[in-house]
Amino acid sequence: MHDAAYYIDLLLSGVTVGSLYALIAIGYTMVYGILRLINFAHGDIFMMAGFFMVYAATWMPMAVCIPLVLIATVALGVLIEKAAYSPLRTAPRMSVMISAIGVSYLLQNLATYITGGIARAYPDIPFLTQVMQVGSLNVKRITIITPILTILLVVVLVILIQKTKIGMAMRAVSRDFETAQLMGIKINSVISVTFVIGSLLAGVASILYFSNYGQVSPMIGAMPGLKAFVAAVFGGIGSIPGAVIGAFIIGICQGIATLPGISRSGTTITACALSGFDRKFAVKYSFIMSIPAILGAMVLQLTDIGSAAIDSSQLGIYAVGMLVAAVVGYICIKTMLVIVKKRKFTYFSIYCLVVGILSIIGYFVTA
Repeated sequence: MHDAAYYIDLLLSGVTVGSLYALIAIGYTMVYGILRLINFAHGDIFMMAGFFMVYAATWMPMAVCIPLVLIATVALGVLIEKAAYSPLRTAPRMSVMISAIGVSYLLQNLATYITGGIARAYPDIPFLTQVMQVGSLNVKRITIITPILTILLVVVLVILIQKTKIGMAMRAVSRDFETAQLMGIKINSVISVTFVIGSLLAGVASILYFSNYGQVSPMIGAMPGLKAFVAAVFGGIGSIPGAVIGAFIIGICQGIATLPGISRSGTTITACALSGFDRKFAVKYSFIMSIPAILGAMVLQLTDIGSAAIDSSQLGIYAVGMLVAAVVGYICIKTMLVIVKKRKFTYFSIYCLVVGILSIIGYFVTA
């Protein structure tokens, strides 16, 4: 059995991850609130900020790198808005969305070309990565700093939006774009400020995220970006407090899902259901979120195959095993979708409860 410190550590990790998702989600929700645009390139701006730090740290002290990286990230966000979105201001919404997807692919391929597709080690920031004692726990400073900094930034942002002239202009544009323009509000300036704030928060999230995980790769922005986008949708896209709450829900559920015996898909479905999402969407989303983990496990297994002595006469057996696994997996997924469609989740919940109780009893009996 794990002690209380183990569960506290999981909770802290979940809150930290949720904080990082919140910083990214705010960028999504602000851009959508002003432009009614889902900025698919936002996760890749987060990734590029990571590479800015990797290359800047090779020839500059860290005290200079951090502000310079934030400035470069903001400049990239504004450049994307001016080059890819501003010329399409009066174009159909689908055209702007296609442009956003194109920018995302451009940044991913640019990073792949520059790095050769190889993950790079993120430079160490001692102030963040230093281990500190909190009660009986040994945690990195970043675990404590991240949620505190996120809350402070969110408070400052809310004050900016509620109490300043530019904030009033942003609220007016989000309410009625055309009327705000007729009233003399400089729409382009408001949009630029929105991208400045979103990109700045993505840069901050990048420093905290990669300091914790240690590596940057060209495709790494996709998954945090996807989770942050879902967090924004959870809380009602266009709502900053909602995006933050949604991000914390996802982060904490992600931490809970690492507990032994807890179903990751079940945790994802439950979080979606509690956030008001349709059951079908919840199930499909949980399966989509499992794809990276499955692919990662497959890659790790493939590395073991090279060192294993496999007789060529056994290839047919392996092929049959793969086919059976694929068929059974497909049947399980289809069965789950049918159960969800017919609203018979209650039976599945009872089954999980019974199996869980029996597992706990079995643990104590055999211990």
